[in-house]
Amino acid sequence: MPREFELRKEITLQATPEQVWEAIATGPGIDGWFMGRNQVEPREGGRTAMTIGPHTEEGVVTAWDPPRRFAHQGGSSDEATFMAFEWLIEGRDDGTCVLRLVQSGVLGDDWETEYDALTRGWDMYLHQLAQYLEWFRGRAAAPVMAMQPGAGDAEDVWPRLFDALGLGGRPVEGDKVRLTPEGLGPIEGVVDYLSPEAVGVRTEDGLYRFIRGYDGMVAVGHHLYADDADAQEAERAWQAWLSRLFGAAR
Repeated sequence: MPREFELRKEITLQATPEQVWEAIATGPGIDGWFMGRNQVEPREGGRTAMTIGPHTEEGVVTAWDPPRRFAHQGGSSDEATFMAFEWLIEGRDDGTCVLRLVQSGVLGDDWETEYDALTRGWDMYLHQLAQYLEWFRGRAAAPVMAMQPGAGDAEDVWPRLFDALGLGGRPVEGDKVRLTPEGLGPIEGVVDYLSPEAVGVRTEDGLYRFIRGYDGMVAVGHHLYADDADAQEAERAWQAWLSRLFGAAR
């Protein structure tokens, strides 16, 4: 049966409160490190929207106190669809900020698996926020997302993925790598994130993420910062790559 939940995360960022606010409370800022294309109407009661592919999730701003507190809620207030997010920013004398996230709402019957997936997902995205603020702050991003369901178990997916990227084996965080996905240009950078669910590579013009979802889905969630980056063209290319690599596993 559905179950209410609350999840809390905290991260220290090398940025001012104003810079963090720009990254978490504006559409272009959120686009720089999170999922999809985002819109935020800058006022309490304003509209929020996240568009991923053909789907758009709308919400409402429930707190607007720059650069300290931003909150928004998606869905409705009934128990079946409620999901809320609260961001708290605390500046420190050393020039850093502490960012706290509280996410609450309702999960479905498999709530333990969903809660674990949310927890691990936020670990990756908050790390990505830190990378964005350090390396790409203020640069326009082209978010790229492609997904292939039913790719297989982790024991099968990761060796296949690493081989297709030209890695030959599991990398180590900090490794310099050259990815060679078939049909796409080579990608040279450093491994900046590694977990059982995801591998991340940072280049001069992008953050590349390869993710295995808890339901066997494999996805890429890249952010490209080059001036000539074309999100639609890149999504088509990466979707074709995933389909060639994992389509037969469905």
